[in-house]
Amino acid sequence: MRFVQLFDSGWDIHGTGPGDDLMTQFPKKCRELDQPLAALLADLRRRGLLEETLVVWGGEFGRTPMNEERNGSKFFGRDHHPHAFAVLMAGAGIEPGVVGATDELGYRIAERPIHVHDLQASILHLLGIDHERLTYRFEGRDFRLTDVAGVVRREIVG
Repeated sequence: MRFVQLFDSGWDIHGTGPGDDLMTQFPKKCRELDQPLAALLADLRRRGLLEETLVVWGGEFGRTPMNEERNGSKFFGRDHHPHAFAVLMAGAGIEPGVVGATDELGYRIAERPIHVHDLQASILHLLGIDHERLTYRFEGRDFRLTDVAGVVRREIVG
């Protein structure tokens, strides 16, 4: 099994100055990513590879729905946020059109919450790996990447 991982830096927009302002940098980052991501998905579909290729786009955390004002900055920025984040997944058996939602402030998950352990279990399942058997030994105990709570979420895995 082969893996390809692509990185795109510059999303850590805290609003600390003119080059780190949400109002200019976020639209710029979206313009840089929207067309290449759409082209990748279209190309995989056209070649018949999307059915066997899992595409996952996301970050390691969400963003606060309010301005951060780090160190009194007057530029707009958002801090790291553990209560809600977005992940785009396509191909390899992902059920299309499954969407969740946050509350009216974008602070907490309101519809279709998926725990990170369940997300990991579902991704591993799509890669043909049984997450319950994927363990590593630490201090004399076997640990799972998905902990004891992770389950494959059938509503996202078609």
